[in-house]
Amino acid sequence: MRPRHAALAVLVALIWGSNFVAIRIGLDDVPPLLFLAIRFVVVCVPAVFFIRRPPLPWRDLLLIGAFISLGQFALLYVGIHLGMPPGLSSLVLQAQVLFTVVIAAVWLRERPSQRQLLGVGLGGAGLVVIAVGRGLSSPLLPLAIVILAAVSWAIGNVLTRRVGNVSGLALTVWSGLVVPLPALALSWVIEGPEAIAAGLASFGWEAAASTAYTAYLSSLVGYGIWNTLLSRHPVASVTPFAMLVPVFGMAAAALAFGERPTLLELLGGLVLLAGVATAVLRRPGPNRPVSQSKEQLLGSRGRAAPPGGSAQAGSPST
Repeated sequence: MRPRHAALAVLVALIWGSNFVAIRIGLDDVPPLLFLAIRFVVVCVPAVFFIRRPPLPWRDLLLIGAFISLGQFALLYVGIHLGMPPGLSSLVLQAQVLFTVVIAAVWLRERPSQRQLLGVGLGGAGLVVIAVGRGLSSPLLPLAIVILAAVSWAIGNVLTRRVGNVSGLALTVWSGLVVPLPALALSWVIEGPEAIAAGLASFGWEAAASTAYTAYLSSLVGYGIWNTLLSRHPVASVTPFAMLVPVFGMAAAALAFGERPTLLELLGGLVLLAGVATAVLRRPGPNRPVSQSKEQLLGSRGRAAPPGGSAQAGSPST
């Protein structure tokens, strides 16, 4: 990979990692479900008028959007709103890779390799260590909600795996159409009309900047660069850069909020990342075409695992 392309891959990891901090800033003024609805209106409009719809039935688009865009981000936003640190969220969410391996094995009968099984075991052990570390100092509910966000993302990954290889950017935009109305309805029922009115009234420059960052930089610019890199290089050359997402996420959270993981959380995070790396990273065969390499990544939508962007399979959704 050329140095310029490697620099672009690092830039995307930085954008996606910092996205968790942007989400946290926006949630200071706006309720999480309302903020989610606003974000995806900005993601989809006007992009939906310029990006061609993926060649998929509407049923598949709706299901993928329901799990990857609506389910994952609704749970992630609520978890961060309830106190889950954004840096740790960027790390825990990468468990989606491990859940994808397990769900694909059960649902699609895709037999995991011994390397993948080892990665799932390591990742599971890392989550347990993180849970113990959180339980010693904070309520476990926000952590459990973010883990459920990773599960929702993993289900969406498997749904995407079934429909084949399509443009990640197009799938982000068109499946994102699922989000605004259900998120607004959930906000009305759960957060209440008074909270919605207060959130809209207090929607200041910080919330606007957060929305612009998550919608334009993380979702559209990030996906555009990442998909271009995947079209020009083997997945095995691009995927390792995605492992930088939680590194940048935790560093950004430390700078913005002074977030410092406990020793157990840090240890568990390292074990989790080791599990993700073991399950995902591999050496491609000597004569394997790039198009086949892309299909190796479970749930690939043109991005590699792991993230908090509009998330696609295998990448840090944020």
